[in-house]
Amino acid sequence: MTMSLRTTGRLALGLLASTALLATACSSNDRPDERAPSGIGETSPAPDAPPLEPLPEEIPAELRSYYDQELSWSACDAAGFECASLTVPLDYENPDPADDIRLTVTRDRAGDASRRIGALLMNPGGPGASAVDFAQGSAEYLFPEEVRARYDMVGLDARGTGRSEPVECLSGPEMDEYTLTDRTPDSDAEADQLLAAFEEFATGCQERTGELLGHISTIESARDMDVLRAALGDEDLYYVGFSYGTKLGAVYAGLFPQNTGRLVLDAAMDPRLPTLNTDREQAGGFETAFRSFAEDCVSGPDCALGSEDADDASRRLSDFFAEVDAEPLPSGDPNRPLTESLATTGVSMALYAEDLWPMLRAALTAAIDEGDGGPLLELADMYNEREPDGSYGTTMFAFPAISCLDSPAGNEDAEALEDTIGSYEEASPTFGRDFAWATLLCAAWPVEPTGHPVSIAAEGATDILVVGTLRDPATPYAWAQGLADQLATGILLTYDGDGHGAYGGTSECVNSAVNSYLLENISPEEGTTC
Repeated sequence: MTMSLRTTGRLALGLLASTALLATACSSNDRPDERAPSGIGETSPAPDAPPLEPLPEEIPAELRSYYDQELSWSACDAAGFECASLTVPLDYENPDPADDIRLTVTRDRAGDASRRIGALLMNPGGPGASAVDFAQGSAEYLFPEEVRARYDMVGLDARGTGRSEPVECLSGPEMDEYTLTDRTPDSDAEADQLLAAFEEFATGCQERTGELLGHISTIESARDMDVLRAALGDEDLYYVGFSYGTKLGAVYAGLFPQNTGRLVLDAAMDPRLPTLNTDREQAGGFETAFRSFAEDCVSGPDCALGSEDADDASRRLSDFFAEVDAEPLPSGDPNRPLTESLATTGVSMALYAEDLWPMLRAALTAAIDEGDGGPLLELADMYNEREPDGSYGTTMFAFPAISCLDSPAGNEDAEALEDTIGSYEEASPTFGRDFAWATLLCAAWPVEPTGHPVSIAAEGATDILVVGTLRDPATPYAWAQGLADQLATGILLTYDGDGHGAYGGTSECVNSAVNSYLLENISPEEGTTC
């Protein structure tokens, strides 16, 4: 199956790469509650996270030159887009021009300049996916012509990502070896190998990235967005963010509520949750998404996972993972057989969008019935951004680098893991162990976290539109409920469907509601479900 441009742009760029994988008609009804179907709306009570305080409205004198800079635009490779470099301080608390970093920004000017609303920044998530690539490759397909006529389409590669001084960790061959590592060790020796792989990865990031590794937090990237807003000449920031991009957008609103324009936060994260909760609940989200796929698969002919029910399909998939753990399948690349880790990554990749289910069905048939691991490896490579020449994109490096800086590790060591792994397996019998062991990557991280869970109210901001999908694999629906609830002006739009992110997909109800908000500043009625 060939993915559509919309799918490649919105999903394959890694809307939310999970740590473990290194990841209708409208009705105006009451908001879905905590009694939603199994796996939906189930989340640990939000802890007492401290509030994110807004920054002073007056720009500090030492930052004025960054806000007053003029961007020098030139043509990009992408037709219709131009590119520029935005200069920002490495450390906002101690700005020093000698340490400045340069971020790449791209834009396509509004088609109707006389009716221009502003610059519409977009972020595809990750963290670590390239907003420049996303804007250039997907804006035309994601946003209808009437939105593109009224807004400049803008992508800013956040610090440490894409073309903005990206984090570097391992070479292509080293990444190949890293992705082969068993992520669900069955012995002390395998556990030692996994922990050693995490240490090697973390050390590589420190050695190849240097001081920047300690200055790629979400708060710093949100501050970069405000500098860009001023450099573009806009009083308000307009924004559409997916997955991790919702956290980035919410943090921006919390820091700069007075500058917040129309924000769309689709496939939302809840910034109040600590890493342990987030990873465990995300594992549950993938379990829910897999069961939705499994029900569809077993209802049709020739499903490699059987013809009974989702429970049986889950058992068969777990058996398959155990089989490739014991004996990896040939994939067509003698140096890269399909291991359990790569098989898990391939399956998980296809759960991001219902459009990918036919590809997953075919890949499982090839692997289980024919002993060919090639199609599942192709899905894993898509997720890992591995190119045919053996090189890797930057998302797999930036994701843990930003995540581990933003919040303390879910488990500090293997001993702590033993106390929590059961809760991961309960949340997700299929993917739980993988997610649990992956938490130890941040435990090996060479830079101490500078962030922590926060509650974001963004008092004074205009309405902020939060979009949640009931069977989202990577960002459980309860997170969208939580984000909308804590935002003082949050409006929740619910999509009763599958996949990671709703806007730009097949729901005309969702698309119409979001477009009306962007174009007319009309929010959907509270409790609207599509």
